[in-house]
Amino acid sequence: MRIAIVTASRFWVCDLARELDACGHDVALYSLVPPWRTRRFGLPDHCNHWLGPYLAPVYAVYRAARRAGAASTANRLLYTAVDRLAARVVGPCEVMIGMSQMSAASMRSVRRRYGARTVLERGSRHIESQRQILAALAGAGTKTVPSWAVRRELAEYEIADLIAVPSKHVERSFVERGVPPDKLFRNPYGVDLDMFPATAMPPAGSRPTIIMVGTWSLRKGCDVLTAAWRRLAPRGVRLLHVGPLGDAPIPTDPGFEHCGPVDQRALTRYYAEAHVFALASREEGLALVQVQALASGLPVAATDRTGADDLTECLEDPRAIAIAPTDDAGALAQALEAQLAYARSMTGVRDLLRSARARLSWREYGRRYDAMLRAA
Repeated sequence: MRIAIVTASRFWVCDLARELDACGHDVALYSLVPPWRTRRFGLPDHCNHWLGPYLAPVYAVYRAARRAGAASTANRLLYTAVDRLAARVVGPCEVMIGMSQMSAASMRSVRRRYGARTVLERGSRHIESQRQILAALAGAGTKTVPSWAVRRELAEYEIADLIAVPSKHVERSFVERGVPPDKLFRNPYGVDLDMFPATAMPPAGSRPTIIMVGTWSLRKGCDVLTAAWRRLAPRGVRLLHVGPLGDAPIPTDPGFEHCGPVDQRALTRYYAEAHVFALASREEGLALVQVQALASGLPVAATDRTGADDLTECLEDPRAIAIAPTDDAGALAQALEAQLAYARSMTGVRDLLRSARARLSWREYGRRYDAMLRAA
């Protein structure tokens, strides 16, 4: 099957391109990710149709706009340019898979020229649901969803033959807004299992440590995580944050430690020194850091808007994930306490996934996609 995939950046569809190629499809990835980067994550050169040479001036303006603090304007410029270019250069295909906010014109084009089926990749909740959630935080300085993004996504939802989403809560947000269930394809993301091997339990007597990886922001519920952790801190529990700082207040309490962004390949060292992974997001499709943590052997405590619920289907022991309602610091504290107790029962190498490990791989993600495409 000839499959075209359109994206501006290094999103998960780059991994999808590699896996669909491995399944025997004729895959063409149209993106701004150059060949020397796609080689690093295993995409064969014959799949890469680099758009960089065509869009170099646009990309320069995009970078300048972001440096000037105009991220929304920059994104609109880049996504529109990628979409319009793809509408002209995407070759004959039977299926086109495009990232949301950058695929309306190209989906229309491949349907008109080739009769292709179109799949829209949406990694977050329905755009109107996402906008509502983030707007409630806007008084604290959280960035809201711009009107142009809403208009573009709503148009794409109508154009696409199928909308691919990563989790149940995202799926529900679409159904609640009138999208037919048979227009949705739910497929949880995978992880590079070689990059995140099972780690050894921290030494006996080491301080109980909760780790959160990602932007320290209100969107990720870091204010709720702080409140939950403070209920456990008197017992000597440490909270370690790895990632950039955002709009959430930074705790100054003893026991909180911040580490800036690190290369993804270095994350396993931080997972190895922690006991439990926590994520209190108010809105996140399926956070890949949860999959990384599980693969590394950490029990997870997360809210019901992180995609954690979908990951329980891939586990032999459901105790590895504890889920709390969004915005409930008390429930999250109880989940963290339960996961710390679960972690204390572990010894040696923390192979939480055991025989279920392969279910969380990118290979399985691609195989589920392949099965859907062949069955349609």
